Amino acid sequence: MDPSKSPTAPAMNYGGEKSSMGQMPPPAYLASPYPGYPPQPGMGYPPQPGMAYPPQPQGFGSPPPYGNEAYGHQPHSMHQEYPAHPATVTVHQPMVYVTRSPLAEPASDYMCYSVFTLMCCCLPLGIAALIYSISTREANHAGDQLAAERSSRLARTLNHVGLGIGLLFSIVMVVYIVVVATVISQ
Repeated sequence: MDPSKSPTAPAMNYGGEKSSMGQMPPPAYLASPYPGYPPQPGMGYPPQPGMAYPPQPQGFGSPPPYGNEAYGHQPHSMHQEYPAHPATVTVHQPMVYVTRSPLAEPASDYMCYSVFTLMCCCLPLGIAALIYSISTREANHAGDQLAAERSSRLARTLNHVGLGIGLLFSIVMVVYIVVVATVISQ
């Protein structure tokens, strides 16, 4: 068996470069649906404006006999001549990846302040402040200045509010203990 006559063998004018789709381009458009036969009147392909597709047979009939002769096709030849296709040149631009580097002047992440607020003042606001502190640190590392500044401001605000609630709660507890102690001692 000759490997050059294999259906998967490259064409004779194959230059070694693969096409973008990995296969040869299709053959040229033929005006007749049956190669080798002249177009039939009223059967132009594609249909002209104002012209309908040919009527299709209705119902079920016997299947057509096997083989290409039933459809008017010529036998397939391995050496069928196709019009010469001009060589296409594809130009590939190099991929450019833009990556950000860590910020030269990173925004403050208030990590220690967030941990202190979490442990000593107000647990819910401390957790939220810690999340935004971590987000600030990640944005600094990714080089996103706007996200780093926004997360930093939010972490600082949550820490201040959490510290204020914690101090207010501590003062109220001290006053309550003093009042209860004086009432009990009388």
